[in-house]
Amino acid sequence: MKILAVDTSTIVATAAVVSEEKLICETVVNYKKKHSEKLLPAIDHMLADAGLTIQEMDAFAIVSGPGSFTGLRIGMATVKGFAQALNKPVVTVSTLEALAYNLPYASGVVCPILDAQRDQVYTGIYRFDLQGEMTCELEDSVMSASELMGILENYADAPIYLLGDGVPRFYDTIAEAIPVIKVLPHLSMNRASSAGMLAVKRALAGETTDYKSAELTYIRPSYAEEHKQ
Repeated sequence: MKILAVDTSTIVATAAVVSEEKLICETVVNYKKKHSEKLLPAIDHMLADAGLTIQEMDAFAIVSGPGSFTGLRIGMATVKGFAQALNKPVVTVSTLEALAYNLPYASGVVCPILDAQRDQVYTGIYRFDLQGEMTCELEDSVMSASELMGILENYADAPIYLLGDGVPRFYDTIAEAIPVIKVLPHLSMNRASSAGMLAVKRALAGETTDYKSAELTYIRPSYAEEHKQ
């Protein structure tokens, strides 16, 4: 099985092709958010370098949120277009669980944090067992950094790994209160390969949808939507 996974939920634009056995190819650009211009050419180039065609994909995976509203819509529109044209299934993956899957087998817990603006973060808490299977201990949420610190204090008997674009803004505040916080910068950004490997597991288990039913998960409405008259 080959799955093309796409993640445009943050400033990082990333796509990958994965199978049950391996990561086949991946592109990651962590520089300026121009997803509408860069995504399709990047996918074309990646597939060409790997000697693959879009028709060879068995399914498509999309990181479905939370994150940048515009970025999420660009990624979803791209994947829906592929899936509709080729009549292939879609797998959705949370931005936060995909980030957490950058660190399989981590001891302690993994806590992705995305900058949700308004002094808030999108976050969740994940734990891995000895086989690398991931379980969620805090569902995708939006909260203040202080609220998150109150929750993380319950996990301070072991390492707590922070990942995501909220780290530069909130790390110092959280780490001052909770010394066991750790950051691995090279693994802190979104990787479509992580989302893709989760998607392979779900596709093999029959957990897919079609392009009409795939939906984004914003967690909260945009500022403009909240203040719409």
